[in-house]
Amino acid sequence: MNERLKRYLPALTIFILAIILWEVVVLAFHIQNFLLPRPSRIAATFIEQFSRLVFIGWFTTKEALGGFAIGTSLGILVALATARWTTASETLLPFAIAANSVPIIAFAPILNNWFGIDNPLAKMMIVAVIVFFPVMINTVRGLTLVDPAALELMRSYAAGDFQILFRLRLPNALPFMFNAFKVSAALSMIGAVVSEYFGGNRSALGVFITQEAAQFRFDRAWAAIIVACIVGITFYLVIIALERIIIPWHASLREN
Repeated sequence: MNERLKRYLPALTIFILAIILWEVVVLAFHIQNFLLPRPSRIAATFIEQFSRLVFIGWFTTKEALGGFAIGTSLGILVALATARWTTASETLLPFAIAANSVPIIAFAPILNNWFGIDNPLAKMMIVAVIVFFPVMINTVRGLTLVDPAALELMRSYAAGDFQILFRLRLPNALPFMFNAFKVSAALSMIGAVVSEYFGGNRSALGVFITQEAAQFRFDRAWAAIIVACIVGITFYLVIIALERIIIPWHASLREN
């Protein structure tokens, strides 16, 4: 417990000092609320609008989770094909790189038109596109960067392709996959919120932020941003917890 406290104490101290400095600067220079609200006012608004923020936060969280599930599933399937067949690698990898190169602002209007601006599936597909590439690339690395000696040993025992896949390649790929999942956990929430800036259900977090900012109620917009941060951090911590459960040997080696 003391070791963990020592590890997180510097970051916690900097965070608290930054909040205090923010409050002092806004008061000292008489910065108007529509430019930069005080942290105390944002906290008060967060408490006042808590039930509403939880409702709209959960709406966007469902979009992020749905997109995360779709993107990771497709990423793993494409990675399995890419690692197994050279033809699949040469065919699919350029499309994956091209999809990753297109910004959200280009995808969002197109997918809103395809699925409907109020359809959560449009936002899920945007999140899936964002999540797909890091999962696919990291999974391919994990499946291919196996120990040659271990691979040769499996083949010396006449192990088939499926046995090598499930007993050697997939266990080797799990640390790479969880690294991708942790990156994608943050990206999924960012993608869901940003995709809602281009229109969506009034119960969505991104729509709420844009509407409140347009009416210069920036304390409410900042309160909604805090909700997005809390959800993103929680999602990241859940992935870490699952990593410790599924591959505890990797988590312990990393800590050491």
